[in-house]
Amino acid sequence: MTSRLWGPAPPPRIRGLSTGTSLAVHRAERAGGSWYLHPGATDWALRRYREFLSPPGRRPLYPREAPCSCPGCSFDDVRHARDVLDEILRELPVRARAELLRLLRPLDTTFRRRTLPDPFTHRRHWRTEFWWYRRLADPLEGP
Repeated sequence: MTSRLWGPAPPPRIRGLSTGTSLAVHRAERAGGSWYLHPGATDWALRRYREFLSPPGRRPLYPREAPCSCPGCSFDDVRHARDVLDEILRELPVRARAELLRLLRPLDTTFRRRTLPDPFTHRRHWRTEFWWYRRLADPLEGP
């Protein structure tokens, strides 16, 4: 089946999301004019977020800065992946947004549990309203 929008076949379903929500995500990525959103960015961000949270155990995890800010390397910083997910949430229709939020809530809970709050956030020269940047980070990611 050929579609004028997608070509020979629609894009693949994003793991954990319904077909309808996956299509809404793909449409938003294609229509988005943001630096964060490009085709495949949401799937990549979800994979990266899950990968960061996947090591077993109870030891704290520390996000790390990306060595470069290009769209590919920026995913080395799991916080950028969370930025992408936050951006796509703002672009989705209500139902798709609700489904993605249901998927993200347990991941966010795990992120909060496995990372440590940064006690010096208020002293940093940069400040952010995003809670995932107010966690302790390390140049070398991992336990």
